[in-house]
Amino acid sequence: MSSDELSVSEAREQLASLIDRVRAEHQPVFLSRRGRRVAAVIDAEDLQRLIEMAEDTADIRAAAEARREMAETGATPVPWDTAKADLGL
Repeated sequence: MSSDELSVSEAREQLASLIDRVRAEHQPVFLSRRGRRVAAVIDAEDLQRLIEMAEDTADIRAAAEARREMAETGATPVPWDTAKADLGL
């Protein structure tokens, strides 16, 4: 097993130091069971950044799809003021 991978039982034995390690190094450590990766320990702030990046990517893709659909159908965008009024904002 590499240094970025531990068995679940090894991780259990070294949990406190494992947490310190991923926080200091900002590198995930994969946990394995019977030689197969089953989980990972990652710094909470790193995970939050990854989640935000994934959400941003999903938003970009959704906007691109909406623009493509509008181009195909000839639809026009709803003005922001109209959208806000429809939503009661």
